[in-house]
Amino acid sequence: MKPAARRRLLLLASLAAAALLSFLLLAPPFSGHLSLSSLLLLPFPVSPYAGKPKLLFLLAGQSNMAGRGVAPSPLPPPFRPHPRVLRLTASRRWVTAAPPLHADIDTHKACGLGPAMPFAHRLLLDAASSDLVLGLVPSAVGGTRIWMWDRGQPLYEAAVARARAAVDAGGGTLGAVLWFQGESDTIELADATAYGGRMERLVNDFRADLGVPNLLFIQVGLASGEGNYTDIVRETQRNIKVPNVILVDAMGLPLRDDELHLSTEAQLQLGDMLAQAYLKFNSSTDSRQ
Repeated sequence: MKPAARRRLLLLASLAAAALLSFLLLAPPFSGHLSLSSLLLLPFPVSPYAGKPKLLFLLAGQSNMAGRGVAPSPLPPPFRPHPRVLRLTASRRWVTAAPPLHADIDTHKACGLGPAMPFAHRLLLDAASSDLVLGLVPSAVGGTRIWMWDRGQPLYEAAVARARAAVDAGGGTLGAVLWFQGESDTIELADATAYGGRMERLVNDFRADLGVPNLLFIQVGLASGEGNYTDIVRETQRNIKVPNVILVDAMGLPLRDDELHLSTEAQLQLGDMLAQAYLKFNSSTDSRQ
């Protein structure tokens, strides 16, 4: 198959996945016994912390946020479940988080280990209070380009709906959006050069639609790309001109054999880096108040 035809096929597959995701996530939770999402989540009991206020984190982007790290046995402690780390399922139920976090979200590929569990474990380790409950809101889908996250597109609307549902389901505060996306925007030069403007618009749209004007965005600088324009996307990431957008650079972290997805070791390191960035931002914010 010619490269251009293969790219069109991959794009069509991503669009189909996005449409299916929006159908599952935007539809009201179904209480009957035949719900696909309910069947997927039967092994996960509702958490006893479900009704407690939570510090919420929206996980968005593509496959390296959803997680493609291979799960070793035994699972390293930072990836293991913790009673005060919860996950919002596709059916909008709070359950104890356990990898793969995006199993019922990024359904067109096999999900693995991502950065969110190590991120959450590090936050709990540094928490001043033992009452802190974290709520992770998975919304990432592999193979997606940033224009597919524009306001009005299924992925964007689904993520906003899930973030709102997370706040409503037990209450809580949005701490940040963790954003890892852009590998698919390295294929075409037009996508790569337009990335910065689209990212700035995405940040502003999320903040407006979620009613949090200063919502923190922690974006991950690309460690790899699907095309030849990775350096262009990385440069635009470094030059985002919107306040409260932090860059955590993943370049140099170990990749899997496909030279695209982060390894399990890399996801563990990235989760810790994201947590350190969040804690440093909050520390500097508190010192200015």
